[in-house]
Amino acid sequence: MAGSENEMKSKSVRKRHKCVIIGAVIALVVALATASITTPKISLFRLTNGYCGCCKSLLSAQKYSGIVDDCCCDYETVNRLNEEILYPSLQDLVKTTFFRYFKVKLWCDCPFWPDDGMCRLRDCSVCECPESEFPESFRIPFLRGLPSDDLLCQEGKPQAAVDRTLDSKAFRGWTEIDNPWTNDDETDNAEMTYVNLQLNPERYTGYSGPSARRIWDAIYLENCAKYPSEELCHEERILYKMISGLHSSISIHIAADYLLDESRNLWGQNLTLMYDRVLRYPDRVRNLYFTFLFVLRAVTKAAEYLEQAEYDTGHPTEDLKTHSLIRQLLFNPKLQAACPVPFDEAKLWKGQRGPELKQQIQGQFRNISALMDCVGCEKCRLWGKLQILGLGTALKILFSVNGQEHLGQTLQLQRNEVIALINLLHRLSESVKLVHEMGPAVEMTMAPSAPRRIWQRMQASLFKS
Repeated sequence: MAGSENEMKSKSVRKRHKCVIIGAVIALVVALATASITTPKISLFRLTNGYCGCCKSLLSAQKYSGIVDDCCCDYETVNRLNEEILYPSLQDLVKTTFFRYFKVKLWCDCPFWPDDGMCRLRDCSVCECPESEFPESFRIPFLRGLPSDDLLCQEGKPQAAVDRTLDSKAFRGWTEIDNPWTNDDETDNAEMTYVNLQLNPERYTGYSGPSARRIWDAIYLENCAKYPSEELCHEERILYKMISGLHSSISIHIAADYLLDESRNLWGQNLTLMYDRVLRYPDRVRNLYFTFLFVLRAVTKAAEYLEQAEYDTGHPTEDLKTHSLIRQLLFNPKLQAACPVPFDEAKLWKGQRGPELKQQIQGQFRNISALMDCVGCEKCRLWGKLQILGLGTALKILFSVNGQEHLGQTLQLQRNEVIALINLLHRLSESVKLVHEMGPAVEMTMAPSAPRRIWQRMQASLFKS
């Protein structure tokens, strides 16, 4: 009888302890919920480097772990390699003279609709640089001079205009050969100019509304009419995921460098936009990781070519540094050991329909490339063209160029393709870094059900038998 009474007392004590713990947890959750309501969202993340680590782990546990779909590397390894190796190397590379200049046609006719965007109006472009600024081997015949930038033509947004300021530079000539994955119009030298990418960062420009939506609608609906769908074959899913991953990366950069207050020219992070456009959709985050590994595979597969390429800009010391950075990126032993084949391209284009399917998807991607001429914001057009060319270069490296297998074919890349490829990898690397570092805290702050999810998980762990 005494034993029974002691057991009842023990159970009562445990129950009281559990109630105290539950009460403390409820207080914590209420405090977090109240903080997320009363604290400005823009400034909250600046306090979250070490903010609520336990809650952070509860939110992110098992969400992005294991092997990245359709790839050969897991999320944890990708994040570690990106933080330790890829992002630091790419940050240095894109600042070098060779990789900070991109050749692009910024005024153009939209081939799909006649009345959209400012791209068709030549007078809306930033003025061409004087011919004397180009090295002798890169001087091009100018058809006509273009007038000064008209901000009204950029939808009244000065941040949408491209800064064409160039410093003195020189390039050795590379092969000029069409890329069958991208719009051939981009090799027309007479209508192209160099842009300093460091002076024109990918960020918010004010370009939004029907014009911007029309571009993405055309990309997804006209080129990927069934996507995403269970009916898709493996190759069609790859194209969809690649475009979705790029879209996620672009949205991340817009949100990470956003014009918060135009009157004060105040820039910062728009966490609400980042959450609404990307982080609240796990598939978009997963597709970002996929696209990153897809492009990384292309870069590592072309390692021998990229190692031997000329990076001569007339600045010997910096050119040696560029070559050294390329080698460090391509042949890092940690990268080779941890993720030697980020994506296995050998699995694609198999079966009887392989060649036909390749031709079909190649045509779809060319359409996507051509759609960049319809973007109604000059700076958005610049980064859209660069990143689509980067993806097209990755496709060119990984797959045969005309729908047939050419095992003995020698890879040939244009200088512009290499510049686009490395800058695209850097953009994706930065997006992955931002998602990995910011994602859990942003989700905890923005998701309306986040406190409830934390409580449910804590409750489940407390009442485990």
